Amino acid sequence: MSTATSDWQSQVDDDGILWLILDKRDTETNVLSIAVLEQLDSLIDGVAENLPRAVVFRSGKSRGFIAGADVSEFLEVSSTQEALIMIKRGQTLFSRIAALPCPTIALIEGFCMGGGTELALACDYRVALDDSTTKIGLPEVRLGIHPAYGGVVRATAIVNPLKSLELMLSGRALSARAARAIGLVDAAQPRRQIERAVRSIALSKPPKQRMPLLGRFLSLPGIRNLLAEFMKKQVAKKAPRQHYPAPYAILDLWANYRGNPRRMMEEEANSVARLIQGDKVRNLIRVFFLQTRLKSLGDKKSFSPRHIHVIGAGTMGGDIAAWCALRGFQVTLQDREPKYLSNAFKRAHALYAKRVKSPSERNAALDRLVPDINGDGVPRADVIIEAIFEDIDAKQAIYRDVEARMKSDAVLATNTSSIPLETLATALEQPQRLVGIHFFNPVAMMPLVEIVRSELSSEETIQQAIAFTRHIGKLPLPVRSSPGFLVNRILMPYLVEAFTLYDEGVAAEAIDKAATDFGMPMGPVQLADTVGLDICLSVAQNLSQAYGIAVPAGLNKFVKSKHLGKKSGRGFYRYKNGKPVMDKDIDIGDQKMIQNRLIFRFLNEAAACLQEEIVADRDLLDAGIIFGTGFAPFRGGPMNYSLNEGVDSVIAAMMEYEECFGERFRPARGWARLGEHGS
Repeated sequence: MSTATSDWQSQVDDDGILWLILDKRDTETNVLSIAVLEQLDSLIDGVAENLPRAVVFRSGKSRGFIAGADVSEFLEVSSTQEALIMIKRGQTLFSRIAALPCPTIALIEGFCMGGGTELALACDYRVALDDSTTKIGLPEVRLGIHPAYGGVVRATAIVNPLKSLELMLSGRALSARAARAIGLVDAAQPRRQIERAVRSIALSKPPKQRMPLLGRFLSLPGIRNLLAEFMKKQVAKKAPRQHYPAPYAILDLWANYRGNPRRMMEEEANSVARLIQGDKVRNLIRVFFLQTRLKSLGDKKSFSPRHIHVIGAGTMGGDIAAWCALRGFQVTLQDREPKYLSNAFKRAHALYAKRVKSPSERNAALDRLVPDINGDGVPRADVIIEAIFEDIDAKQAIYRDVEARMKSDAVLATNTSSIPLETLATALEQPQRLVGIHFFNPVAMMPLVEIVRSELSSEETIQQAIAFTRHIGKLPLPVRSSPGFLVNRILMPYLVEAFTLYDEGVAAEAIDKAATDFGMPMGPVQLADTVGLDICLSVAQNLSQAYGIAVPAGLNKFVKSKHLGKKSGRGFYRYKNGKPVMDKDIDIGDQKMIQNRLIFRFLNEAAACLQEEIVADRDLLDAGIIFGTGFAPFRGGPMNYSLNEGVDSVIAAMMEYEECFGERFRPARGWARLGEHGS
């Protein structure tokens, strides 16, 4: 027997098991919108009146179980009370499911996030598809909130708090096997056996998942308070409370109310109702939608490369090649001497050891990465990426050699970080084939890739580059070719201002503190040391010719002295075991002045890029800067931050700084057009 509501299908099989199948209309992804939850509430009314042998929740989509709540509905909430009503409605529904006297089972295939995982936790049992596509998590912290439908209560009731809290604090997703290992799911089954496993659980009613003994010990009142305080200190290293209150709220909930589920459930709702009203949450939701927009660019089906050839086995080239091999591509890596290839393969080994637990999968990735001194992979490659040092003549020599040997439909890309493509393309007979695919360091961690379009690049080539970027799991950002493109163009004045402050006698620690207090993930001085001061100098010199950026003398002095930053053990900081040695007693100076000088240079260059249409609109600019530099996500991007602060206020403050510190603070013309852009 089968019935259906708008988004849910209801089927009772021959064993008396009720299958509730969510297939949300007009979307490829299931989300728990208010309408979906209301429909489910009505279905649960029917279940309670006519109890089946068991209830199984599953997805009717090919792309996962449930992605979470409908985030767009969060933005419609106008008060704490309204948020509380919405949250308690969901809590009540999930509690009704948890209280059903018949077995309830979540059959999880593909991604299961946020509210989807909370629904699964409300069930008696959880069975996950043992497949690489299955990812299970509670990532609400990335939106500035935490689970609200009982997820904090239920996760910490059945899973060792070291694991359940880490899952919520990090927002990371687990594979089916990893979820099984910590007790988040009861079974991880291959596709051919998963329905049989679900049916067996429904009919036999095995014991439910229980908190292991260690977890019960760690949950004791005195122990959990100590553990919560320790975890807060760990969180503070990456997410200060003033910028990201949600992780601390999770720990407070657990420490203060664990053992009293009803009170903990109530406080869980109150906590999220308070958090959801803040600007930080709205800005983080904005970031979520910016990410979704970048993911929607291009059509992966339009271009399906198999073989990637990378020229240049330095840090960038080697890491690009290693990443592509990790993502399943056959990769040939070319350089002029074996020693360069050897270093690249050592880094690949380290990456795979960190990212891949299965020895067979690590070996498979290494097998896909092939050294290629002679460039024999060029004629077979679908994408060729040049990633050598920033030298026009050297790059053009490579293009002349490659163009004659590459396939007619292959993509030729450069990873240049600052040289305009129009300059590089003069060496090609078919300049329309050249596109910029600009990665950021470290490749494995940075999600953004700039897709650089010159005046000559063909639309087909651009779309192929975007599709390739999506195939390797990166976020593509289309930008117009100009010196520095978008990210380096905006980042460099910010870094140069930091170097200028240092030359004026301001301590590196004081400069970095001002930036991290604003919300940057790393201060500009430490960032420059991490990137390499020689690279910073090279990019700054390239951009100085185009935009008149004065390169501080101190930066030249460091490079001439071979103090290149972290890689040489000394730059602005000295490094011990790969970490900067900082003076905790340093005079931090006028922090507001330092912060303004750094951020105004950043914002002003962003406005100039908007004026010059380096990207299509201000939303893409904000997306590029957030995912390319880590710009304080809770501020929603530099342009969004400027609008929230008030453009007139920002301009007036910069004009004051222009009088004090010079014309580099003169407001760019792009500020006048800021309100005209955006989507």
